[in-house]
Amino acid sequence: MSAYLDNSATTRVCRQAADKMYEVLTRRYGNPSSLHGLGFEAHEILEDSRATLARALGCGAGEVYFTSGGTESNNMAIFGVTEHGGRHGGVITSCVEHPSVERAVRALGDAGRSVFFAPVDRGGRVDVQAVLDAVDESTELVSIMLVNNETGTVEPAADLFRAVKQKNPRVITHCDCVQAFGKTEVRPARLHADLVTVSAHKIHGPKGVGALYVRSGVRLRQRVFGGGQEKGVRCGTENLPGIAGFAAAVQALPDLKRSADHVEGLRDRLVSGLSAMADVRINSPADALPYIVNASFLGIPAQPMINFLSARGICVSGGSACSSGHRSHVLTACGLEPQVIDSAIRISFSHETTAQEIDELLAALTDALKTIRRKR
Repeated sequence: MSAYLDNSATTRVCRQAADKMYEVLTRRYGNPSSLHGLGFEAHEILEDSRATLARALGCGAGEVYFTSGGTESNNMAIFGVTEHGGRHGGVITSCVEHPSVERAVRALGDAGRSVFFAPVDRGGRVDVQAVLDAVDESTELVSIMLVNNETGTVEPAADLFRAVKQKNPRVITHCDCVQAFGKTEVRPARLHADLVTVSAHKIHGPKGVGALYVRSGVRLRQRVFGGGQEKGVRCGTENLPGIAGFAAAVQALPDLKRSADHVEGLRDRLVSGLSAMADVRINSPADALPYIVNASFLGIPAQPMINFLSARGICVSGGSACSSGHRSHVLTACGLEPQVIDSAIRISFSHETTAQEIDELLAALTDALKTIRRKR
């Protein structure tokens, strides 16, 4: 028995990405900044990869900057905006953001910057009016994710950003789309987002590579100095094998609608099975992105459940893989009871997930409920 259902933490690298990375590592390994044949070839791979990602985002290639992943992209967006030009305006985000946004904003607050964490409802949706009420002439940045990494809640980012810009056109908007990209449409222009974060290893690409979309005309403070790579915004020799693998994974993505229909069927199969079990609560809202199901097994702390499933070869998580060992700030912000939060696990799919894996999970959960509850 085996089932990998922790795809929101990371995904298996697809064959297309692995093959492309091997080719770059072993045959086309030049430095993109070198002025010789292998260097020119490497630079061509770099720019072809940038163009591939730009097409997926519906933006210009010059608006795509490669990074080491979602965390760096989020930090680069937040600190790049707030440290540029000597301005000291306010920063607004939600209380359910990924730690790479939440902790970056808290660091700004600790340094004396005005920060506001907008509340959410029980389903994790940000209070749009609270954000708009907090926006004023001094607001510099609003950062709201598109899909929550623990619950799959889809935030009203496009409507929110449009309303923010109507109130103060000078506000820079940032959207963390790490859990959304490759699963639903991510178009910065339609999101009214000036900055958008994406990552490779959530879409069957390699770990250690991501990108930040920066709308033409938006200026970021340079934080890493070096040879001027990525137009000076993110210096350092590019991770060309990872970048090429990222582009190959983007090209290998199946049709979004077909994938969503497949995963929605799996989600419904899982929820139906969970609903037949005693003392199980589904924490993800009904209209969440179907790739993530957050559920609590009341009376069983998350870690014993994860351990039981792991012994059966089934991989799930207790929430964000970046916050292991801590009570979920997302579920806490949603107002869930401590016993619900402490027994919550996250089950996450990709387009490769099968119905057999769902059935194996449900069978293992049935055994777990009997075994662990009897012992406790």
